[in-house]
Amino acid sequence: MVLANAYHLYLRPGADVIEKIGGLHRFMGWDGAMLTDSGGYQILSLARLRKVSAEGVTFRSHIDGSQHFITPELAIQLQESIGADVIMALDVCPSCTDSFEQVKQATERTHRWAERCQRVQTRSDQALFAIVQGGISPELRRQSANYLTSLGFPGYAIGGLSLGEPEVSTQAMIEETVSLLPEDKPRYLMGVGSPEDIVDAVARGTDMFDSVLPTRVARNGAFFTWQGRCNITKPVYSQMEGPIDPECDCYTCRNFSAAYLHHLFRCGEMLAYRLATIHNLNFMNALMTKIRDAIINGVFDSFRDRFLADYRPTDEELRLAQKQKWLDAQNRRLMSEDW
Repeated sequence: MVLANAYHLYLRPGADVIEKIGGLHRFMGWDGAMLTDSGGYQILSLARLRKVSAEGVTFRSHIDGSQHFITPELAIQLQESIGADVIMALDVCPSCTDSFEQVKQATERTHRWAERCQRVQTRSDQALFAIVQGGISPELRRQSANYLTSLGFPGYAIGGLSLGEPEVSTQAMIEETVSLLPEDKPRYLMGVGSPEDIVDAVARGTDMFDSVLPTRVARNGAFFTWQGRCNITKPVYSQMEGPIDPECDCYTCRNFSAAYLHHLFRCGEMLAYRLATIHNLNFMNALMTKIRDAIINGVFDSFRDRFLADYRPTDEELRLAQKQKWLDAQNRRLMSEDW
């Protein structure tokens, strides 16, 4: 499944352009499944460029400074016009540093907006998912899950996690929420993409995931392997004749040595980022295939234990620091724009 963001597509190239060409599948040349997010995450990530009210959210475009008022109704209209298979209700994604009252307000607004999205949906060939919010409050998570499931959506997402909160809090909120969501409907954990987190989240009952992590770390020279991440820029790879992962059958590993990849990254060649991305996406597909096979064959628990025993996760303090560094860089970029 390919995920696209309806808010960003609305700004550029414009929903009218995509609709005129025949919808998002034809526009992108992708005949597989497609999901569009509504723009709720941008309420968090573009916090300096927006103002939220009961009716909707006013954004100042990060492209040209123009103002745009997005309501729940418009979010559905946009997603229906561009034609993804799975569409998301507009929600309010709170920050992990928000107070309980701020998170409560965001959660309650998410509920009201979900109802408005559901009321205006007209296309029966698109699955509209609601998004459970509540921060790291078990009480709010329970309230959100119970309220949204009472509305009878065809699928449910768990939002507002993996945003800088401690890993133990993330896993606790996943477990708290999943137990309240219908087993016969998709349960979509938003924004989680590290291999070890996905394996843990599957064990807790989640079905779908999305994250820019595999491609973001690829651009920084990190390659996923079954033993953990490898940083290709380290000197140890400068003369390594074999592939970065001998077990991998991706285009990168079948054709290029680790030494060559090391050279490309050290020189800042564009090909480096392409080859690393191909490898990491192939790894994620292979991981999900192994997970599905293990579930079907009734051996997921042993697969999980074996995977986590072999895989070296990134140190949590380092991971949180990297996440904060990225958020700070995004904020600095937004603050430096001169309209």
